[in-house]
Amino acid sequence: MALPKPLMPVGEYPILEVIIRQLRKVGFTRITLAVNHQADLFRAFFGDGSKWGIEIDYSLETKALSTMGPLKLIRDLPEHFLVMNGDILSDVPYGEFLDAHIAADRLFTISASQREQRVDYGVLRVDADRILSGFEEKPVIPFLVSMGIYAVSRRVLDAIPVDTPFGFDHLVLGYLRDGQQVHTVAHDGYWLDIGRPDDYERAVDDWPMLAERFAL
Repeated sequence: MALPKPLMPVGEYPILEVIIRQLRKVGFTRITLAVNHQADLFRAFFGDGSKWGIEIDYSLETKALSTMGPLKLIRDLPEHFLVMNGDILSDVPYGEFLDAHIAADRLFTISASQREQRVDYGVLRVDADRILSGFEEKPVIPFLVSMGIYAVSRRVLDAIPVDTPFGFDHLVLGYLRDGQQVHTVAHDGYWLDIGRPDDYERAVDDWPMLAERFAL
């Protein structure tokens, strides 16, 4: 049986334990883990959270519901809360991120990371008549990506169907279609998606430095 990505070790901890320790350190008191067919592994490792001084409970999916679908199963969500992937390694100030979202009473806030894509070709720009109008040699294109960390209002539940796979993409595309405001907050610090092999290798290499920084 393959180890779930959130239980992959980084240094002496599974990545999800790193996240739990980070959240507890900045004052979070309760975490709900949305789990499915490997629920027993998570329950066996994390229990009720007392080991870390935080309350951990579980929302069990009988089928995969993607990123946002599981929220419909959790009956006692607070008015505002964080939703995040369990395999993210970042130094996002989680408490400050959620507090800013609450203070502005936003619907949905995305933590975003700046990335760059280098084009390995000379890029031609042409006009409507296919006449050359510009040229860039191997340009670097900046873009923002979702980090898998969201501050969320309970109002999002109105957009989520019951017992249906419903992801981040479904939610934000629906909001864009309906003209709802979705805010982004750019984070210029550390962020890796442990589900990507290259990111996981980098996280393992960086852990001695990160362990000191996180002081977990």
